[in-house]
Amino acid sequence: MFESLSSRLSGILDGLTRRGALSEADVAAALREVRRALLEADVALDVVREFTDKVRERAVGAAVVKSVTPGQMVVKIVNDALVETLGGSGEGISLNAAPPVPIMMVGLQGSGKTTTSAKIAKRLTEKSKKKVLMASLDTRRPAAQEQLKILGEQASVATLPIVAGQDPVQIAKRAMEAGRLGGYDVVILDTAGRLHVDEGLMREMADIKAATNPHEVLLVADALTGQDAVNLARSFDERVGVTGIVLTRTDGDGRGGAALSMRAVTGKPIKLVGTSEKLDGLEDFHPERVASRILGMGDVVSLVERAAETIDKEKAEAIAERMRKGQFDLNDLAEQLRQMERMGGMSGVLGMLPGIGKMKKQLDAANIDKTVFQRQLAIISSMTPTERRKPDVLKASRKKRVAAGSGTKVEEINRLLKMHRQMADMMKAMGGKKGAGLMGKMMGALGAGPGFGPGGGMPGGMPDIDPKVLEQMQKSGQLPKGLPPGLAQGLPKGLPGLGGGGLPGLPGLPKGPGKK
Repeated sequence: MFESLSSRLSGILDGLTRRGALSEADVAAALREVRRALLEADVALDVVREFTDKVRERAVGAAVVKSVTPGQMVVKIVNDALVETLGGSGEGISLNAAPPVPIMMVGLQGSGKTTTSAKIAKRLTEKSKKKVLMASLDTRRPAAQEQLKILGEQASVATLPIVAGQDPVQIAKRAMEAGRLGGYDVVILDTAGRLHVDEGLMREMADIKAATNPHEVLLVADALTGQDAVNLARSFDERVGVTGIVLTRTDGDGRGGAALSMRAVTGKPIKLVGTSEKLDGLEDFHPERVASRILGMGDVVSLVERAAETIDKEKAEAIAERMRKGQFDLNDLAEQLRQMERMGGMSGVLGMLPGIGKMKKQLDAANIDKTVFQRQLAIISSMTPTERRKPDVLKASRKKRVAAGSGTKVEEINRLLKMHRQMADMMKAMGGKKGAGLMGKMMGALGAGPGFGPGGGMPGGMPDIDPKVLEQMQKSGQLPKGLPPGLAQGLPKGLPGLGGGGLPGLPGLPKGPGKK
């Protein structure tokens, strides 16, 4: 969502950091470009004006810190102003009330309320270990109640039985009663929407609120609607009283203006963002991390958190033990590739690393193959158990059979086997050392430390480090710029901040101009 804005701002600020000294005219010229970039991103005019005034006041009158250049000081000021505009600090869903805690979901039709209700229920069930009941109050849209029931089954969350003929207020009262009798911690009330804000919708929302006294009233807004989402939030807040906002479709090609404007215009925090259509595609909204992503500084903290959530601890420990014994077959490689897939694939990992935002055009020109993991896994799946355990038996005839079975070419199989051989040699050389695994090496290269595996550390080769410590490191500038060495190798030459060595490179990254 922020790619275009990130590209513009990074370019403007890079121009400042390359100068030895800055005059007031330099800052004014840069802020004119920042103002234009924010307006093009569909940020509200009042918010843009307040933002640029705040930056100008601090940048022109700032006492430049001795250890940084004036340009770097301006980047820090812009970063701080962005964080303030986005809300300062993240706020999660509050459950600080007597159970069952009512959470009322409001918004227009098509914004994703029902799916978001199921996502929140799944999140509260799995992460917070809460017993959640969902109830659909939408009696207008055909099959809306059945949709929530199906989503509840997929998320393993209870839904209120459907009783025909009841109005939304009656369903809401029955849901709260069922929540009390059933010992539920949270009751999520999925209300009906309209195509636009009207008096009937607002009256219905007010009646439901009066009947249930919800602890949280979450407005679900589509990020693709831009400034309309801000106007929507203001309308709902005036009539119903919104406590927080959930932005959906942030993985789309919206320009990010809604997210930057909402907190400043409404005063209501963005609590969650929908990152995909999947039921686990929901993330906390952290202003500091979002500001870092916008300015091309990456988001290593979220990368570590995502890895900790998606990596299977038992499988990771089993692979770690095999690596310590110098064993690393194609089954292990396949599991490492699946870990990367669960973390969002190549783009999901690269997008959170420092310096990547500034290299987007170069990476696009490099034609990184986004389907490489699926093809690599298809190749391994087309092998026999013996071939996966002992890759050396794969001679020409066997490779032809595997290529035909996986829909690939023999050349791709050779590349996969070469990559596996390099990784296996590296693991063997490491011997009994701690800290193995694709993700472990990557995070180790980021300066996070080598802790790993059964003897301590996070699963899957992730470092044993508190994300809050990483966040402090990121703020203080201790995290390195550019890619870690393991990811760097194999990328085209001439990109800033890239090292060599480490892992033999991730599959699918080109080896440089003219090479395949």
